[in-house]
Amino acid sequence: MVAALLAAAALVGVTPQQKAALLVVSGLPAAPGVGGVLVQRGTAAVARPPGALAYADQEGGEVRSFAGLPPAHAAADVRSAGEAYASGVATAAALRRVRVDVDLAPVLDLADGPLGARQFRSPLYAVAFARGLAAGGVGTCVKHFPGLGPLPASTDARLYDRGVLRDADIAPYRDAIEAGIQCVMVGHGIYRGLGTRRAALEPAAYALLRSLGFDGVAITDSLGILGSDMAPLWAVEAVRAGADLVLFTDGNDARRAVQALVPLARRGALDEHVRRVLRFRALLRERGR
Repeated sequence: MVAALLAAAALVGVTPQQKAALLVVSGLPAAPGVGGVLVQRGTAAVARPPGALAYADQEGGEVRSFAGLPPAHAAADVRSAGEAYASGVATAAALRRVRVDVDLAPVLDLADGPLGARQFRSPLYAVAFARGLAAGGVGTCVKHFPGLGPLPASTDARLYDRGVLRDADIAPYRDAIEAGIQCVMVGHGIYRGLGTRRAALEPAAYALLRSLGFDGVAITDSLGILGSDMAPLWAVEAVRAGADLVLFTDGNDARRAVQALVPLARRGALDEHVRRVLRFRALLRERGR
């Protein structure tokens, strides 16, 4: 309730440029004013714009923005919910030391999906890891909604494969939402029966997520993979579909995306998304005290 009130109050006086920038997470180096920055291997020492939340992919094993920090083991090596929770707590402590606010983890894709060692043996372990991160004062963005299990390959490798969404793929997200998770990453999978577009650009995907009772922020998987030349269009299309945050690994793409979103901000089309983002930021401030 406090976070919601703060978000509503903070929206007063925010300019269209500021609203647009709040919805963009940018790779480093990043333009001033962006709502968030993605810290990757090789950019940890790059200066971050004041006020931007810092995000990182700290899943475990080979997928770590900070190779020397926990979790050392890949998700598939975790043997119990207790171990996952403790790993989340340790990861949060380490991320706070390097000034990271949000971990783009854990993966909720089922163990039969295409991501191999990045997938937990049980989604219950993934939710336990997320709870550990939260207990340690770091935000968590579970991914890749609505689940990569039906796809034959990772969307990082093959963007145009299609799958049939299963109830089992959605179930872990229900558990995560019930556990209080406030950020969900929407992936690039394309699903028969859900729509013709990849989930990050598909209105039906965001409608499905909200139908689960989720009232937090929905962030896209990196939109840069769809083509840098079209970055402004992808940002607009994703927000119109229902995304609250759009992610780009390249700072120049992010800068152009901000400018493309300004006309929507002038029409008031971003206000609902901005409120969610401001509430998320307020929750992180409360949790990090």
